[in-house]
Amino acid sequence: MNIETKQQHVETTMRLAPVIPVVIIDDARYAVPMARALVAGGIPAIEVTLRTPAALDAIRAIAAEVEGAVVGVGTVLSARDLHAAEQAGARFAVSPGVSPGLLDAADNSALPLLPGVATAGEAMTLLERGYRHLKFFPAVPAGGAKLLGAWASPLPQLRFCPTGGISLTSAPDFLALPNVLCVGGSWLTPSDKLKSGDWTGIEQLAREAVLLKGVMA
Repeated sequence: MNIETKQQHVETTMRLAPVIPVVIIDDARYAVPMARALVAGGIPAIEVTLRTPAALDAIRAIAAEVEGAVVGVGTVLSARDLHAAEQAGARFAVSPGVSPGLLDAADNSALPLLPGVATAGEAMTLLERGYRHLKFFPAVPAGGAKLLGAWASPLPQLRFCPTGGISLTSAPDFLALPNVLCVGGSWLTPSDKLKSGDWTGIEQLAREAVLLKGVMA
């Protein structure tokens, strides 16, 4: 699969819903009911971050058992991460930044990558490598919606998924930008709801997030 085909897959995933949940999961037993709640609420794309030992098992379970879910892997830092996630059944990968080694590994992997950038220079470097769909991270500390909006004119080829410090309240500021297709957010799967098994509450958060489509450019 070449870079253009993989970028098309990334774009399709980004357009599934206004928000991609960024999930930190401590117990893989929560994965399937959590994912089913998100899908029922209208949020099919789910990023499970490699920040806990349970992450790969969670991805494996969602990929195997949750119809309608498009499960991806986040916090990808290396070729080993890409390979492990692909073996677990992930359908896309997200990185907080980029390195030459990670980009080389992505070239040799079938897993589509949504790489992270924080500066215009990083975005230009990735554009040279064929990437048109990027993660803007950490969105709020790096400059927020004003900075990302300022990139729209000089970098019209690029589309972004801003992630980092975004909430239901601030998401509309980003989604209204012409160069934003979706946002990433951890507020859809808060740790207290995961630990208490409040799947109805997570489904409701997903339904609220879907309504953000009305503010999109």
